[in-house]
Order: sequence, then C-alpha cells, then structure tokens
Amino acid sequence: MAEFQEIERKYLVAGDFRSYSYSSQRIVQGYMCSDSKRTVRIRIYGDKGYLTIKGKSKDGGLSRFEWEKEIPVDEAEALLHLCEPGIIDKVRYLVEYEGHVFEVDEFHGENEGLLMAEIELSSPDEEFSRPDWLGKEVTGDRRYYNSYLTRYPFRTWDMTASE
Repeated sequence: MAEFQEIERKYLVAGDFRSYSYSSQRIVQGYMCSDSKRTVRIRIYGDKGYLTIKGKSKDGGLSRFEWEKEIPVDEAEALLHLCEPGIIDKVRYLVEYEGHVFEVDEFHGENEGLLMAEIELSSPDEEFSRPDWLGKEVTGDRRYYNSYLTRYPFRTWDMTASE
C-alpha cells in the first residue's frame, strides 16, 4: 500500500491576512468517525465533494496518513446527514507568502471567532518564512482539530482559563 503522508503546521491568526489572500471558498464538513486513531470526513469545498480518511497524528501532531477522494457534491450532501453531531462551517482563504501557501480558515457558526492558518510542508524540518499575521503555533493541540471543534465548539471555550 502506498503511504500518503500529510505534513502540516497550524497557527492561530493574529493580524490582517485578507488583503494578501488570492482566493476564498466556503467549506462545510462533518465527521462520520472522529476517534483519536482515525477520522473519516465528508467535505463540501466550493462546488466539489470529498471523502477523506486520516490516521492518527504522529510527530507531535506534525504528520499523519491522509487519503482523499473527490465524490459528487450531491453524494457529499447526503453523507453529511449521516455524520456525527456538529458541522464545521468556515471560509478558507489562500495566502501565498515567500514561496509557500497558507490556508487560513475563518470559522462561522458555533466556532465563530476562531481564525487558524495551516501550512503544508514537504518534510517535518522544512523551513519557511512567517508572515506578520501568523500567531501562536497550535500544531498538535487537539483542541484545534476540526474533529474536536465539532464536539467542543470554540464559542464554548473558557478563554479566561490559562492554557
């Protein structure tokens, strides 16, 4: 079996990124399985549907197995009704910065107020430049996994508690 490895780092967003964005699309997604060893996600990204399977995080949350297949959007819409409670609704902005593309997600609904950026890398030690609007790194912090946010939405977090 071929190995499909996703390597990414996650950050909170702490500044204006919109003026640097070259594209944005709405994403609606749910989870058929969101256990810590695997997730099965259904996603509608713009006018396309996707089925994605991800394995357990490794390297402190930096990498994991990922397999994704495009499916007809009407099938994705039907499968969303079978998902666990809690749907993620967000707008994804693409921002190029010094040779890398950051995916910045602005969450809506129960996760309103959360802004998070991800960068996919070719290796765990790949170097990249950090734009000014990039905030605290949250790679490996399960609270910022979309599958976690479906069960424990950002709006319910106690932001006065220390981390």
